[in-house]
Amino acid sequence: MHQLKSNTSRRHWMTMTVAACASFNFGAIAQSTWPTKPVTMIVPFPAGGGTDAFARPFSAQFSKQSGKTLVIDNRGGAGGNLGAGIASKAAPDGYTLFMGAVHHSIAPSMYPKLDYDLERDFVPLALVASVPHVLVVNPKNMPGDFKAFMEMVRSKPGKFNYGSAGGGTSHHLAGELFKLQSKTFITHIPYRGSGPALQDLIAGNVDMMFDGLGSSAQHIKGGRIKALMVSGNKRNPAFPDVPCAAELGLPDYNVNTWYGLWAPKGTPADVQGRAIEEVRKAAASEEIKASWANNGADFPNLTGAQFGSFVSAEIKKWAAVVKASGAKLD
Repeated sequence: MHQLKSNTSRRHWMTMTVAACASFNFGAIAQSTWPTKPVTMIVPFPAGGGTDAFARPFSAQFSKQSGKTLVIDNRGGAGGNLGAGIASKAAPDGYTLFMGAVHHSIAPSMYPKLDYDLERDFVPLALVASVPHVLVVNPKNMPGDFKAFMEMVRSKPGKFNYGSAGGGTSHHLAGELFKLQSKTFITHIPYRGSGPALQDLIAGNVDMMFDGLGSSAQHIKGGRIKALMVSGNKRNPAFPDVPCAAELGLPDYNVNTWYGLWAPKGTPADVQGRAIEEVRKAAASEEIKASWANNGADFPNLTGAQFGSFVSAEIKKWAAVVKASGAKLD
C-alpha cells in the first residue's frame, strides 16, 4: 500500500511538472512570437493632425522591424474622446493599441462624463514623443512679429480667433493659458482635430493656433504659416530662429504636447513587454530619430509604470490649469 501511494505521488508530481513546463514554454512562445498578425493602432484624431505626425512614422518603423503591419485607424471626434472610448472596449489581446495624447489627460477636467477612464481602462506602454507648443499665424492675416501681433490683438479684444483640435484639447488649453498670462481675449474655434484646424489656418479662415510643433513643422518650413513663439524657456533646435515664451515676457508659459501608447486593460503582461520593446527599438532607429528631430520632438523614454506615473501627474496639472483659466467646452 505504501508503494502504491509512493508511485501515485510520483506520477502526480511528474504530471504537475510537465504541466508547469508546458505553461512556461507557452508563455515563452507567446512572448517571442507576438505579433503574429497585423496590429491596429487607434489614433483618435483625423488624418493630418499632430498625432498622425508621429503615429505614421512609428507605424512604418514598427511594421518594418516586427514584420507585421501596424495599421492606423483614425477615429476623430469629441476632442479625441470618441476614439479613446472605442479603444478602451477593444479586445485585450495585443492586437489593438491606442495612441493618445496630452488631450486625454485634460479630458477628465473638461468633460462632465466620459465613457472611458484613462487610468482604469488602459495599461500604459510608453511615452512616444514630446514636443513644445508653438504659436502660429497665417502671415496674410497677422503680423509676423510677436510684438506687433500682441499690439494688434490687444487693440481689438475678441476680434481675432484661434483654432484648436477640439474643446478640452491641449490646443484649447494652451490658448486659454496664453490668454490668462498675456491678459488678452481671443475667441476659441474648436475643430474635429488639429488637421482640419491647420487647413483652415492655412486658408486664412482662422487667425492663429497654439499647435504642437510636430503638426505645424512642415507648414512653417514651407512658409504657409508663421511661427511667432515656442513654449518654454528655451528655443527649439529644429527652429532656432523662433523665440521662446520666456524671452517674450511669458516665463510661465510652458506647454508641451506629448503622445503615448496604451493597450486595453487586461492585455497580457508578456505582450505589453514585447510592445514596449518594439517602441524602444523603433525610437533607437535612425528613421525615427531623424523624424523626431525634424519635428522638434524628443523621445522621453518613459515606459510602463513610469509612463503611468507621468500621466497621473499630467491629469492633476491640467485640472489646475482648467480651474485657473475657467476654460469651458464651446
